[in-house]
Amino acid sequence: MNIPRLLTNDEIECRVGTISEKGLTLLLYKDARADMKILDETYGPMNWQRTHEVIGGNLYCTVSVWDEDKKQWISKMDVGTESYTEKEKGQASDSFKRACVSLGIGRELYTAPFIWIPVSKANIQKRGDKCYTYDKFSVCEISYNENREISGLTILNQNGTQVYVMKAADSGDPAQKQAERRKGTEELNRELERTGVALDTVLKRYGAASVQELSPAAYQNALNSLRKTKSARTAA
Repeated sequence: MNIPRLLTNDEIECRVGTISEKGLTLLLYKDARADMKILDETYGPMNWQRTHEVIGGNLYCTVSVWDEDKKQWISKMDVGTESYTEKEKGQASDSFKRACVSLGIGRELYTAPFIWIPVSKANIQKRGDKCYTYDKFSVCEISYNENREISGLTILNQNGTQVYVMKAADSGDPAQKQAERRKGTEELNRELERTGVALDTVLKRYGAASVQELSPAAYQNALNSLRKTKSARTAA
């Protein structure tokens, strides 16, 4: 059975994760169009299919590809995300993209580094207590190692100015990874304390046994959902 190729730089989206007066974080995503393109290339336009069904009030997607060697369909299923207070729009697209990850498409994005853009490289504005930016970011270059992990990354802003670079030698620094993970854990813990949501609830939703097992995308989805949840004091 064919293995899907790795994503190219123009198939990867950069989205702002967190933002403050000091800077912002970026997360890497793929869209459903990239998934469909790679499915067409890998298996042929007529050799894959998708179906959707509601299970327990959640929308699931099953993506099936034809295995010519085994003469059978190989299927992967996953569910779209929702917040803790209301279902998010686009669950159909989200569940499709997640099912494609189960097939191996875009799984390399889970190995993305912690991407921090300091305020010196971003136009960050503040309105009241909230910070925001109109800057746009894109992946200029990306490289992978033999394990299909991101080993090099260059990101530009809308003016073509380089704002982030990760060289291959930087990707294996265990001390840096530990510091990045510790910073992320502290941020998640603050939101859990504010909302009163139990950590076990978050971990169960994303199928993880600990915060360390959350992928960058799952961590950011959890954090975004918590931010939409009212504080425990307000709810009381």
